[in-house]
Formats: sequence, C-alpha cells, structure tokens
Amino acid sequence: MAESTSVKSRFVSIREWIVENKLRTVGSLWASGVIGSLAYNWSQPGKTSVKIIHARLHAQALTLAALAGAAVVEYYDHKSGGKSTDRYSKFLPVDTYSKD
Repeated sequence: MAESTSVKSRFVSIREWIVENKLRTVGSLWASGVIGSLAYNWSQPGKTSVKIIHARLHAQALTLAALAGAAVVEYYDHKSGGKSTDRYSKFLPVDTYSKD
C-alpha cells in the first residue's frame, strides 16, 4: 500500500515538473532524440548526409510526440483544477474577481 502511494506521489511530482518546464522537457527530448538517432544511424551503412537527415526526422517525430504529451498533461492539469489554472490570475484586474 505504501509503495502505491510512493509511486503516485512520484507521478504527481513528475507531472508538476513537466507542467512548469514544458519547453525544457521538449528541448531535452529533441536533443536526446538527435543524439540517439545519430548514434544508431552511425552504426548503419550509408552516406553521412542520409544519416543526418534520418536523425533529424527521428528527432522531429519525437518532438511532436513530446508536444502532444505536454498538451495532454496541460489538459489533464486544467481539467483536474491543478495549480496551473490560476497561473495567470495575477495578471487579471482585481475587479474581475468580485461578483457584485
């Protein structure tokens, strides 16, 4: 029982970090995708230019998947009423909160 609570709290902390650092997450995934794909393609026979193009395409697909994942996390956070829903409240005028 304690293990499931630990896993759940770890999931929540990871989700909160992703919500706060969306661009850093997507950029890190892109960079790791380029490096990983280049490492894989370098072991295959072929021209260097084709290897670089394939690495870029793999990284681009991974970036699209990361952006979709970030959108799902944002949607879930908005739907569940997480902290990010009132992220922009400090920029709204004070009178918008009053219901006179």
